[in-house]
Amino acid sequence: MKTEAALAFGGNLGDPVAAFATALRSLRAHPAVTLGPLSSVYRTAPWGKTDQPEFLNMAALIETTLAPEDLLAFCLELERAGGRERGERWGPRTLDIDILAYGTEAIDRPGLQLPHPRIAERAFVLAPLAEIAPDRVIGGRSVAELLAVVIDDTIRRDETETGRLAELLA
Repeated sequence: MKTEAALAFGGNLGDPVAAFATALRSLRAHPAVTLGPLSSVYRTAPWGKTDQPEFLNMAALIETTLAPEDLLAFCLELERAGGRERGERWGPRTLDIDILAYGTEAIDRPGLQLPHPRIAERAFVLAPLAEIAPDRVIGGRSVAELLAVVIDDTIRRDETETGRLAELLA
């Protein structure tokens, strides 16, 4: 049985859009994953640790037969392949992939919490997700409702990078 999952992509080192494209191609090629709608690419201010370059962020919906733990393992593998080195928390990175939601499941285990525990605080995650799934309910509220509480003007759609992502995926 397939489950819809929402993924967030981010990066601010190297070429994040190329890293997104490589990861998305790998997701598309995985036999247990069907790639669904993709958001635009957004430019966002750093969060948590603010003395670093701005981020590029996007979201994707997938359908998968992978268990949540297996999907997480695959996303971590994609991050490593994209050059991700885990250093300081909220620090700069080439590629970050977070599972925002997995169906309607609530999971709270070491290393895996779904829906993502800080999603309601993060406009940089909610803005791209709201573009492709505004009515999706997470934690009892729609993505659009969650975004309305935290939206700010530092999050802006980047048409050039969105177009480049489409070209890289073509």
